[in-house]
Amino acid sequence: MQEERSFVLAVNGGSSSLKFGLYETGSLNRELSGEVQRIGDGEGHFEIRDAKDKVLADIRKSFPDSRAATGELIDWLKERSARYPVAAIGHRIVQGGPAHREPELVTEELLRSLEEIIELAPNHLPAELATIRAFGKAFVQAAQAACYDTAFHREMPEYAQFYPISPVWRKEGLIRYGFHGLSYEYILQELGKNGGERIIVAHLGNGCSMAAVHAGRSIDTTMGLTPTGGLVMGTRSGDLDPGLVMYLLLQKKIPAEELEQVLTHQSGMKALSGGISDVRELLEREITDPNAAQALTIFCYQAKKFIGSLAAALGGLDTLVFTGGIGEHAPAIRSRICEGLQFLGIAIDGPLNEAGAEIISPASGRVSVRVIPTNEELMIARHTDKLWRG
Repeated sequence: MQEERSFVLAVNGGSSSLKFGLYETGSLNRELSGEVQRIGDGEGHFEIRDAKDKVLADIRKSFPDSRAATGELIDWLKERSARYPVAAIGHRIVQGGPAHREPELVTEELLRSLEEIIELAPNHLPAELATIRAFGKAFVQAAQAACYDTAFHREMPEYAQFYPISPVWRKEGLIRYGFHGLSYEYILQELGKNGGERIIVAHLGNGCSMAAVHAGRSIDTTMGLTPTGGLVMGTRSGDLDPGLVMYLLLQKKIPAEELEQVLTHQSGMKALSGGISDVRELLEREITDPNAAQALTIFCYQAKKFIGSLAAALGGLDTLVFTGGIGEHAPAIRSRICEGLQFLGIAIDGPLNEAGAEIISPASGRVSVRVIPTNEELMIARHTDKLWRG
């Protein structure tokens, strides 16, 4: 008699999208994958594909918020629960705070604990917690797991974690956490022993960060207390002089809640370009639009500068990895970032880069420069399957 199949669902919610993957328990072979795009931005797009990339669902409608997107996915899966019985559900949680440093099974106590640190990630945690509760109500029989983006950086040395502020505030959890940890963890597993000891991973998408990894351990990263810091991003400011923030609060009298929204949703390349945050569109416009060109110049300049600082923290560099939507699909950006970094041993082979080869550095290059597609959903599934099985 054939054993009944069961599945692990990986849920990866972002600021404007909801990605997901359904994997067979044990083998973790992908059964389904999909995404709800353009949440809160006019006409959304809900798509699901099977293991052979055949489209099973292609729905275009408005998804005003993450709750609507989550409900659409839940309804689709519930209608097909006999075919796709969900045994466990893993969730990407952006911020675990000081107390949650490893993936763990969801309990009511855990949810209450995460609710207490919402102020550390107010743009992410409320929606993520609501998503967990919605899936818990819809799939009562399924175990759920929380997989933290901050966990990968938990062993950073104190000198990289601590801000030069009062220890009293530090004890309240005001430290540099770092993010995109599930992506970094996946990339490190893909590299295996092929990356050497000193690795920089550049996760470049709508949200951007870089991590310096020494002997498999994160020793520094560009994001800090929140996912707003570090590199300039699509709509996020990245690092700012604290005095600039104080000026806007005290002199311009901008309410704190409004300023927080501005720095998260109306800054970065969107502000520099005059309203465009998508790198693909900026690349198309840069020849005729000086603002688009300036936005890309600043983005690549900052990325170059951060690579230099992280290489200094590592004491040299063996491998540089590009991942994320921009890192994987924009050869022009990769080329501009690496230009001028020959003193670190970084060089790009033009044809290989344009072709999107896995290794885009010349064979004689001192530093291996790679393009590796990330897979946060599979990483979530790996953690969840392990936790669920005990």
